[in-house]
This record gives sequence, structure tokens and C-alpha cells, in this order.
Amino acid sequence: MEQLGQEPPPPSATTYRAGRRGRRGADRAAGTGRRPRRWLRRILPALLVVVVLLVAGAAALYLWAGGQVRHVPAIGTYPGRPAAGAGTNWLLVGSDSRAGLTAQQRKELHVGNDGGRNTDTVMVLHTGVHGPYLVSLPRDSYVPVPGHGRRKINEAYADGGPQLLTRTVEQATGLRIERYAEVNFLGLVQVVDALGGVRICPEKPLKDARSGADFRAGCQHVDGRQGLAYARARYSDPQGDLGRVKRQRQLMAAVADRMLGTGMLLHPSRPVPVARTTLAAIRVDDGAGMRQLWDLGWSMRKITGGAGRAVTVPVARPGVSVSGAGDVLLWDTPRARLLFQALRRDDPIPTSVTN
Repeated sequence: MEQLGQEPPPPSATTYRAGRRGRRGADRAAGTGRRPRRWLRRILPALLVVVVLLVAGAAALYLWAGGQVRHVPAIGTYPGRPAAGAGTNWLLVGSDSRAGLTAQQRKELHVGNDGGRNTDTVMVLHTGVHGPYLVSLPRDSYVPVPGHGRRKINEAYADGGPQLLTRTVEQATGLRIERYAEVNFLGLVQVVDALGGVRICPEKPLKDARSGADFRAGCQHVDGRQGLAYARARYSDPQGDLGRVKRQRQLMAAVADRMLGTGMLLHPSRPVPVARTTLAAIRVDDGAGMRQLWDLGWSMRKITGGAGRAVTVPVARPGVSVSGAGDVLLWDTPRARLLFQALRRDDPIPTSVTN
């Protein structure tokens, strides 16, 4: 028996080892063993190295891409310009310029030899607390073009380039345009091909000899040439230009979904060529950079996922013949005013103006 006030004798080596084995057994039984922690300590340095390399690579790619962004003067000031509203408005333009296309490319893409500089696509993307909302302005919309009278909206680009088109859209909608992005025929084809194609889902068969479109109903994978044909088809569509703007939105959403989807991460060799091709194809306003382009792509992807809405400006009468202008689209002025008023306030778009 131990004497009162005396310390117990130190444990023997055998007793110490047995105690350690007992503790390890208890730890494993309790699910708190030390072996996993030793394994984690071994791989942690390697994991940190991988994370650092990934972050450094992403930062380097971001900095490199920022230097590749191409700018164009697109947004100017003028008396009577609409005041800034809530949220941000992008003007998205698809130019039908044939510049840089060879005779063979024009034939393959079914774009003809027109030397004009009109716009095949005109859309306003609104981002803010609500939305995002993507609003198509049909190219045949009959609106005032400052300094040129009433004309089709797509002619503003030919009359005065991006700045006049931006001003025309601002005056017609009452929205202030803060950002601008533009791509032409060849650029769109090259971007889709760099992505390895995209997925479209026509509800009905579509065949249009003038655009080269020939699609069955249902989802299918298309390359750049087919994607352009799909977005440009209108002559065989009973809805004409209104049907075309729906397909243009579908194609743009498909591109954004593919570009920012998980599939891109599964192909490590693809991001750099895709970034290089996209940045070579697109032109943005002088104030836009990589952060703004990322926001643009992410907003488009949200619309694809159902987080926003894609609509067309309300039309009162399509196919109205106007002397000197041909067939034009007349907006439903009261409903269009409600639509643009909601965007200016960054309110939800009323269902009544889009049905």
C-alpha cells in the first residue's frame, strides 16, 4: 500500500506501451483514431501546392485575358440622354458584317455578298436585384433613328456605327445603356466551334434554304456553321423576325451555358483556346473588362437555368409595309412602355406585357 504523501512509482515501459495500445484501440473504437490525421499531414503539403498552382494559373489566365479584350467607342453623351436607372443595361449586338470572310466562307455560311453593315441581332440584357432579363428588339422594329427619321432599328448601325445604334436604343426604350458587346458572323461561328459545339432544342423541324438551316425537332448538337444558320433562319418561319429572335436567344444562352458549365473544367486544354477565340471575336465598350464580361456570361447562363426571363418587346403589328422601308414591325407602345419602365426601376417584368 502506498504511504500517504508519497508519489506513485513511474509506470514501467511495458505498462506504458500497453497504455498507448489501449488508447489507440479506444480512439479507433470511438472513431477518433490518429492514423487518418497522420495521413492528412502527409498529403496536406501536396494539396496546398495544387491549390496554389490552380489559383496562380487562374490569376495568370485572368490577367492575360484582360489584356486581350477589344474595345470600341459605343457609348457617348448627348443632350436629353436618359438618366441612369436601377441595375445595369447591356446592349448586345450581332453584326452581319462580312468583313474578313472569303468568298468560300460566305458561300458555306449562306451570308451572301452584301457589303452593308447592319445588325442581325439587337438585345438588351438587364441585370439587377430582379432578373436577369433579356429583351429582344427585332431588327425590323420601326423606330426613330436620330438624324435619319424613322427607320428599321438595324439600320442605325450602318448609319452611324455602335454609338448611333446605342443612342437609338436609348431613345426608343428610355433606358440608359451602360455596357455594349458586339460579335459578327465569323466570330460567332469560331466561338461555337472552339466550345466543341452547343446543344439546341427546336420545338419543330426547321428548314430554310437561304440561311442553310435544316434541323429536325428535338435536342441536337450543332457546330458553329449550323448554329449561325439556326440563328439566322426566318424566311420559312411563319413568325418571321419574331421567330428568329427566339432562336437567337436560345443560341446565345447555349453558348453561355457551355462556356461556364462544368464540362469546361473536365477539358483542361480547352479554356485557353476558348478564351482566346471569344476575346478575338467580341468587341465591348471602352469601360468594360474581364469582370464585366464574366458578369455578362454568368447572367446569360442564369437565364438558361430559369433564374431570369427572355422576352421580346411587345409588337402591335408585324409585317406592316412602309414606303421606302419595306416590311416593318410596329411596337405595342403602351405595353412596351410598361416593359421598359419595369426595367428602368429594376422591378419584376409584368406578365401582362409579355403575353
